[in-house]
Amino acid sequence: MADADRTNVVAGRSAGLVDILDRILDKGLVVAGDIKISLAEVELLTIRIRLIVCSIDKAQEIGLDWWKYDDHFAPGKRAAQLDTDALRKQVAVLEQKIALLSTDGRRPAVRRAARARRK
Repeated sequence: MADADRTNVVAGRSAGLVDILDRILDKGLVVAGDIKISLAEVELLTIRIRLIVCSIDKAQEIGLDWWKYDDHFAPGKRAAQLDTDALRKQVAVLEQKIALLSTDGRRPAVRRAARARRK
């Protein structure tokens, strides 16, 4: 009978721990504190601790989504931005070529007028 009681206690603790973790992740937990080290009333060091424990969904809900924009957590983002910039440049070049083709190979009148003024 003692083994059955131990099993119930362990199962109860596990269920209790799961419930506590679920509640913390759902609602969030904030731990804040300051540590100050002084010598002869001269402050030598101050450490400010701010800890938030919550689920990713809750963090996004309250506006904490810094990991989306941090290069250390999204290393592929920089490469994707470079690719996007390169594609934008290619599109701009192609648009210029299309504009030239649509004017039968002649430059638009606005540019010709600007050239005439320079001479």
